Amino acid sequence: MASVLQLPIIDLSSQDRASVALSIHEACLDYGFFYLINHGVEDELLERVFDESRKFFSLPIEEKMKLARKEHRGYTALYAEKLDPTASTDIGDAKESYYIGPLAGNATENDLNQWPSGELLPSWRATMESFYKQALRVGRQIISLLALALNLDENFFEKIGAFSKPSDFLRLLHYPGDLRSLDEEILGASAHSDWGMITLLVTNGIPGLQICKEKSDHPQVWEDVAHIDKAFVVNVGDLMERWTNCLFRSTLHRVIPVGEERYSVAFFLHPSDECVVECLPSCCSESSPPRYPPISSMDYLKERVRLAYKDGFA
Repeated sequence: MASVLQLPIIDLSSQDRASVALSIHEACLDYGFFYLINHGVEDELLERVFDESRKFFSLPIEEKMKLARKEHRGYTALYAEKLDPTASTDIGDAKESYYIGPLAGNATENDLNQWPSGELLPSWRATMESFYKQALRVGRQIISLLALALNLDENFFEKIGAFSKPSDFLRLLHYPGDLRSLDEEILGASAHSDWGMITLLVTNGIPGLQICKEKSDHPQVWEDVAHIDKAFVVNVGDLMERWTNCLFRSTLHRVIPVGEERYSVAFFLHPSDECVVECLPSCCSESSPPRYPPISSMDYLKERVRLAYKDGFA
């Protein structure tokens, strides 16, 4: 049985930004994960997001497949994705999901998102758009604190173009609760690290999330992440790890089936497509040269999507 991990708790309402940045620095060094409380996203909105998510995933598969993933937006069915491409099983991950990409900011922008019928789910789009905007606000606050944690100007990532054209994605996830009896080898989400800058996660309280702090260890040691009501679980993504030359860790994690239906909502902060991710000068030296070559955000993310999905970047 896995031990329960005690992750650091970060209070976003604190006025002492230097102290908060230091706490985030320590959390990213030691775990790559932390809890975020007092983030300003209303409890009532979180409840509506989960309620609308349940309504969508309860629709007949024929209705859901009308919104099948295109341009990395829309519905992904059970077993369509395998986050660990090295896993020996041919079976994909036991979850279904729905992606919502950047919202159109003005009348001249194309909204590539797919939205369920307003007749079927009249409050769905407005609820998700509202949550997207609030999660983006929280995410940008964390990125600013991460910059301070790295002894950079708090607007550093904005100044280098990381936010010039938003590429952030909201993902609704549903893990059915009746899979343990089918195959103990099936995972809700196979072992993976996230791809972008940071991820914000909130769940309906059902356990299953585990992290492996030392991904190179064999055998891998997995620890449970406990639920804190209304808190976000925040984790560092691969591109932030590359920026920091592995100072901040993009930690391996997975979701195991626990015999109960599980819902979660993840918000992925990605740099703009053309943003070049290269080692920060403060994170390398003669004795610790850059571990990764520069790469554009788009090139990195396209390759990760290609490996995770049978149909590639669609």
